[in-house]
Amino acid sequence: MITAKEIAKRLHLSEAAVSMALHNKAGVSTKTKKKVIDTAAELGYDFSRIKTQSAKSEVNGTILFANYKKHGAVVNDSAFFPELSESVYLCCNQSGYQTAMQYLYDDTDMNRLFQESVALYKGIILLATEMRSDDLKKWRQCPVPFVVLDSYHIDVPACYITINNRQGAYLAASHLIKKSGKQPGYLQSAYPIQNFSERAEGFFKAVLENGMSASCTVIHRLTPSVEGAYADMTEIIKNRDTLASCYFADNDLIAIGAVKALKENGFKIPNDISIIGFDDIPMSACVEPPLSSVHVPIDRLANIAVKCLTETIRNNGKETLHIETAAYLQIRNS
Repeated sequence: MITAKEIAKRLHLSEAAVSMALHNKAGVSTKTKKKVIDTAAELGYDFSRIKTQSAKSEVNGTILFANYKKHGAVVNDSAFFPELSESVYLCCNQSGYQTAMQYLYDDTDMNRLFQESVALYKGIILLATEMRSDDLKKWRQCPVPFVVLDSYHIDVPACYITINNRQGAYLAASHLIKKSGKQPGYLQSAYPIQNFSERAEGFFKAVLENGMSASCTVIHRLTPSVEGAYADMTEIIKNRDTLASCYFADNDLIAIGAVKALKENGFKIPNDISIIGFDDIPMSACVEPPLSSVHVPIDRLANIAVKCLTETIRNNGKETLHIETAAYLQIRNS
């Protein structure tokens, strides 16, 4: 019997996106819904299961998925947030909770949010990719259970769910060194957030362990978006700055933008310059050449976050823990 997971694999979509399309939920385009439904029918999917699952869901209350945006260029210009929100929705639905979504900004009235949350939400999943420690300290006053996703701050006790950024970057840099025998360059985000700082630590750990000097690393600071990285890398090439023979990029958007600039200026990828990104967003498999990347298990991050939150809600308490999921390399042709 065909499953949503198999449909997702066939269409190169996330399992959460397929589930939302099958259940006719908001969050995916009409075109995507039609593609999913048509493919499911073609493969013999049992649509009767949808009614059974829907009857069991949305009985325990609402969980708020709050996305903190300090500048918005890191999370929201990529597929990371849509995929993550879809996965959170799916996991909440399977656990019997509805999902609400809200963006938070520096000027958001947090006291009002906390007061309203008591009546509106059973708990909150806080996407804190762009949050600093001082931003998170305000959440000590939150009256409902919450978990922090995609960020960790040692000085603020909370329940944290993160990716092992150091390990992922270390694997990527080690692979580049092994394959090329040369010192990798670094396409570093011009926007400083904690995840990128951790990736820098993993990258330079691999460099040092292979007997190379960190100070000799060719580093280009690029805007963490496709358009921004393309413009920045085009300028670097135009200025005839020193280029490395291979690069690790802080995220896939940087890598894709850099590849575009390099190709337009006559460089062959990976023959002249090879690149590995981070996040393994769906676009990575579609560009030419397909981008090698550090895979982030988004579905697993969402699943762990929802499980931790729902257990805390059931226990009527507050958890203090840090769960870190491993990353792995998805090698393609870049």
